[in-house]
Amino acid sequence: MATVSSVTVGKLAPLLRPTRTTCSSFSISKMGFHFKPIGNTVTESVVPTRKLVVRASRTLSQGPSLGFRPPQFQLPEPLTGNVWNLDDFETYPALLVMFICNHCPFVKHLKKDIVKLTNFYMKKGLAVVAISSNSVATHPQDGPQFMAEEAKLFNYPFPYLYDESQDVARDFGAVCTPEFFLFKKDGRRPFELAYHGQFDDSRPSNNVPVNGRDLSLAIDCVLSGQLVPSVQKPSVGCSIKWHPETNV
Repeated sequence: MATVSSVTVGKLAPLLRPTRTTCSSFSISKMGFHFKPIGNTVTESVVPTRKLVVRASRTLSQGPSLGFRPPQFQLPEPLTGNVWNLDDFETYPALLVMFICNHCPFVKHLKKDIVKLTNFYMKKGLAVVAISSNSVATHPQDGPQFMAEEAKLFNYPFPYLYDESQDVARDFGAVCTPEFFLFKKDGRRPFELAYHGQFDDSRPSNNVPVNGRDLSLAIDCVLSGQLVPSVQKPSVGCSIKWHPETNV
């Protein structure tokens, strides 16, 4: 069992159901993310660095409400040639679906820590899948050949799937990269969306260290059968690059 750091629920506690508790801990010390406790709260220590200016359109995640059930999909994995669908993850208690791509600076900013976080939680029973839905007509660097190279280079522990038609992105309501959908399962019931929010507060140009706090807390809650906080900050990233319209 990994050591966990406490996060106080504070004044939200009286609002919770008496039969269940809101998750108030997360297990990220083992992943190499460091927090500095002050009193009964947790804060990140910020190290001033030279500001990096990233020129990219910013889009916030939106779309499905909590409780949303993941749509069926059947997508190829460029690295292996395998085809994956939703049923391949039915035996898991939780499923994280990530919409990412190769070129987006917001994804690049988090990429190594996404690998670190998913490696950590996959060992605890979390199923993970990543999907790229960007148009290769406008962004060829996000095509399947380069996806395979990316997955191999960063040693992705999860399948990295190619949504050529972009239908899966539309079915999920995904609009940006990165975008995180965390689903939970209660017994034999279908997966239900429990978290749709950001990785953490870090952005390529805000000098906030990457720590995975928000997503880690949500995963800990789901895997322990506790309530995920209902207040969830949207993910921020580049817009999904939709196929250009063609005139026939």
